[in-house]
Amino acid sequence: MTGFDFQQAGKKVLQIEQEGLAELAQYINDDFSLACEKIFHCQGRVIVMGMGKSGHIGHKIAATFASTGTPSFFVHPGEASHGDLGMVTEKDIVLAISNSGEASEILALIPVLKRKQILLICMTRSPQSTMGKAADIHLCIKVPKEACPLGLAPTTSTTATLVMGDALAIALLRARGFTAEDFALSHPGGALGRKLLLHVSDLMNKEDDIPRVSKEATLREALVEITRKKLGMTVICDDNMLINGIFTDGDLRRIFDLGIDLNNAKISDVMTKGGIRISPDSLAVEALNLMQAKTYHFTVSH
Repeated sequence: MTGFDFQQAGKKVLQIEQEGLAELAQYINDDFSLACEKIFHCQGRVIVMGMGKSGHIGHKIAATFASTGTPSFFVHPGEASHGDLGMVTEKDIVLAISNSGEASEILALIPVLKRKQILLICMTRSPQSTMGKAADIHLCIKVPKEACPLGLAPTTSTTATLVMGDALAIALLRARGFTAEDFALSHPGGALGRKLLLHVSDLMNKEDDIPRVSKEATLREALVEITRKKLGMTVICDDNMLINGIFTDGDLRRIFDLGIDLNNAKISDVMTKGGIRISPDSLAVEALNLMQAKTYHFTVSH
């Protein structure tokens, strides 16, 4: 053991960064509103740029924009000077990030951006920085101090930058009326996408795969159907193929103590009537929630 108080050191970082974010609130101002308005009405994409740690944060901001209804991607300023600037069109908006506002790789691009009349939003700690003065809109991310005791490692400043990006993205999300379903469309491989895109019809058994017997069937005949279809249940239908009830292997265990004759008992006498029903067009997660709420393992789609 080193004897060093790591917990206290960690808490000190949280305290400093919380204080920095509290200061950041004053910069959610008219410039912030103007930036949101311009991005909201943008006919192109938001091109995010940044070097070093600002670049890492920029990647995250671009990804958040893209997944919340604002088309966006990251372009490395160094690569932009060697051809990638061709990705940026006159309909786009550039969001350039630099805490100092003096990143030479970004400064080298500004004359070209101005010549192409591309709107430039700069996120720096000072409106008097070179980038701040060149910006069409400046977003201030000034914080009192870094959490690093040496004042060198970007910590509070990168947190503030990320939060300012989140503030932009989520303000725009709300303005667009962006929904969870919209979010899922850009996340089809994630858990949320599966929840919001999968419907009952995508998962349910259909036609001949559905265990079913007539309401006149015996309990034994129902058990044969359950065994054959291997779903642990069968639905019971009337002459018009309308579902009258359901019988599961759990029901079978419960009636063993009743001394019922498997060969002669009618399934309609021991089935569960009604049951849970859900439309094939319903979301699969709705069926799951319904089954969990009722502690059932099956739902009937109709």
